[in-house]
Order: sequence, then C-alpha cells, then structure tokens
Amino acid sequence: MAIDTPTAPATPVAAQAPRDGRLTGRAKLVLFVLCAAQFMVALDFSVLNVALPVLGDDLGLSRSALQWAVTAFALPSGGFLLLFGRTADLYGRKKLFLTGLALFGAASLLATLAWDPASFLTGRALQGLGAAVIVPTGMSLLTTTFPEGPQRDRALGISGTLLSLGFTVGMVLGGVMTDTLGWRSTMGLLAVAAVVVLALAPGLLPESRTPDRPRLDVPGAITVTGGLLALIYSLSTAAQRGFGGADVWGTLVAGLALLAAFVFVESKAPAPLVSLPMLKRRTVAWGNLGGLVTFSMMSTVVFVLTLYLQEVLGLSSFRTGLVFGVQGVMSALAGSYAAKVIGRFGARRTLIGSLLGQGLFIALLLAIGSGSGALLATVAVSLASMCHLGAIISYGLTVTSGVPDEEQGLATGLVTTTQQVGITIGIPLLGVLATTRGDLFHGVRTVLLVDAVIVVAAAALVAVGLGRRKA
Repeated sequence: MAIDTPTAPATPVAAQAPRDGRLTGRAKLVLFVLCAAQFMVALDFSVLNVALPVLGDDLGLSRSALQWAVTAFALPSGGFLLLFGRTADLYGRKKLFLTGLALFGAASLLATLAWDPASFLTGRALQGLGAAVIVPTGMSLLTTTFPEGPQRDRALGISGTLLSLGFTVGMVLGGVMTDTLGWRSTMGLLAVAAVVVLALAPGLLPESRTPDRPRLDVPGAITVTGGLLALIYSLSTAAQRGFGGADVWGTLVAGLALLAAFVFVESKAPAPLVSLPMLKRRTVAWGNLGGLVTFSMMSTVVFVLTLYLQEVLGLSSFRTGLVFGVQGVMSALAGSYAAKVIGRFGARRTLIGSLLGQGLFIALLLAIGSGSGALLATVAVSLASMCHLGAIISYGLTVTSGVPDEEQGLATGLVTTTQQVGITIGIPLLGVLATTRGDLFHGVRTVLLVDAVIVVAAAALVAVGLGRRKA
C-alpha cells in the first residue's frame, strides 16, 4: 500500500515487515513516536484533574471558574479535529503533525509558567489546539504507514492500549506529582514529553498526503467547527451548572443548527470536508456509533465511581487513584491480546462483543452498597474497561478498513472526533443525574443502570447494522 508524497508514492515503513504482523526495528520506532504523542495527549486530559483545587488557590481561580481549566482544553481539541484531519490530507500529515507537537509543547510551557488565570487558560486553549492537530494526523500517519491487516491491527492495538492507559495514568500521576512537586509539574511533564517526541519524529516519519490538491471546503470547515465548539461548550457548562442557563440552551441550539447546516453544505460542496457517501458506509456509520457509545458511557462510569468512592465510601484521593490504577493495568493487559482477538474473530464481531461485555460489567456495578463495595467496584470497572479497550481498537479498525489512503485523514478525523465528543457528552448527559439528586448513592446507581442499558442497546444496534452486508 503506497503512501502519497509531494513527489512520488513512497512505500510504507512497515511494508517490509513480515506478513504475520511482526514489525521491523524502524517500524517499531515509528510506532513508538506516534503512540507517545497519543499517550501524551491522553495524559493531558486527566493529569490536571486532581490538581485543580491547588491550582485554583495558587492562581486565584474561583471554584466556579475551575471548570475552564478543563473546558479551555476541550473546546479546541474537539472542535478543530475534522478541520485539521482534512487539512493534513491536503497539505501533508507529517508537516502538520510536527507543527501540532511544537504548538503543544510551547503551550504546555506557558501553562507551566502561568502567572495569572488568563495566561494559564491561554496555555490550556493552545494545548487543546495542538491536540486537535496531533490526534487526527498521528492516527492517519499510523493507518497509512502500517498496511491493513495484521500489522495495522497490532499497531492500533498498541495505540489503543496506550490511549486508555494515558487517561488512567494521568489520574494517578497527577495526584502524586501535585503532592510532591506541585501542580506546575504536571504541565511541565507534558512540555518535556512534547520536546522528546518532536526531536525523534522528523527523521522517522514519512510524509503523506493526497496526490492532488483540491480546495479546502471553507464553508464546511466553518459550520462544523462552529457547531462542535458550541456543542462542547454547552455540554461542558451543563456538567457544572446544569441545563438551566440560557447560555447552555442557546449554544446547544446554535451548535445543532450549525451541524445541520454543515450537512447541507457538504451535500453541495464540490470538494467536501466530509464525504457524505463515506458516512453512508455501514462500517463508518455503525462503527462510529459504537465508538461514541463506548467513550461516552465509560467516561460517565469513571466520573460517578469517583464520586461514589470518595463521597459515599470516604476513600482518599490516593486510594481512589489506586482503584483506577488497577483498571489501567487490566486495560493494558487487554490491549496486549486485542490484536489476536481481532485477528481471530474480526473487528466487527470484536466491537459487538466488547460493547456487550462493557454493558454487562457496568450492570454488575449495581451490586455496590452504600457502606462497602470498593472491591466489587475495582473488579467490575476493570473488566468493563478491558471490554471498553477492545471496543476502542475494533471501532477504529472498523471505520478505517477499506478506506483509501487519500481519505484516511478524513476517516481518522471522524474516529477522533467521535472519541472527543463521546468523552465530552457522557458526563453532562448522565452524570448530572448523580449530582442533582439529594441521595448521591442512589443517583450513582441510577446513572449506572441507564449507562448499562444504553451500551447493551448499542451493541444490539451495531450487530444489526453491521450484519446487513454482503459476504
């Protein structure tokens, strides 16, 4: 499978590897660089969470304003994914990937040295913008570098494992670093990681882009970016204040209207940002549905279990972090076997089975009690996370399989947008059920019940949708 370059097609760096999925030494280095970048971004989503109270006291951010430490990152990181994914297809994935790394590293340094709320939130917003470049370009570089089959299965398995592990490691590492070195060390760690990856990437990564240079779909870029920004803002704000505010409903309606306009614009555009025929592919549509559900529902489980463990059972932040540390180890274990499972059963069956398993193990959490349940919570959430990781890897493979190289940035842009939107919408939509009820324990159980039902229903829908295809 060739990679398109500015001058001539190039051979994927992994193409000379054995066909059984084993990778050459150079291919392993390429995979290390791409996975390190994805891990770094995943770490950024969670490493600061534990440090927020200390950060607020240091910089003078009020409790109500602390949400912006998260929202300032989430807005650009989710809103610009599709735009940068397509831009990389047209102008060079490697070039944009390196630009994103440089921006992310500089923004992390600014956040580390922040002297007031404005400088810190600016750094967080620029981190999010850098992440919006790194995630789709890194994923499309991975899928165009490693040929479809055992090599790509293994590469995506490792990438998915590190992605899931990054979120968990961030929760544990953030608490340890904040207690020992201060909250600024969490941002400094990301700056150092960006410098290391940026130093290795230029000599290892191949350039990759489409052979022709169609015009960028500017109206589509404006409507989808504006729609996603408005949607993420409204749901992030609702997670903090509920759905009662006029700004929440105003931006929610505006976001949905812009996304509807985006669909209309794309149906008329000569070179659309999103190919509507691609969205009509069963693998793309149903695969992304599975990805949206697995991310949104698992992020909600982690949120409500954090409340349960600390506020109902009275566990410390450190002991709560250990629970999710076990979850991370089990996810990593699942990732080491994911490629073999997918190779034996196929991405579609693995996606369906993983969603079903995730839903059933979440349902097992309904057995937790108001006075005990830490052990059950640890076991059940770890098993659910193993299935969740299988769903992450298999939905990415389902969506990108069979997509030509020149559209890989578009396909992976959809994958990563689904991921970001899923992480963003789960907590506002369901987590609010736990925080607005008078009895937190019963609120948590209500969320877990609804969560499990949604995941199992999604597994059934994906099974029907992906099953209706020719042999």
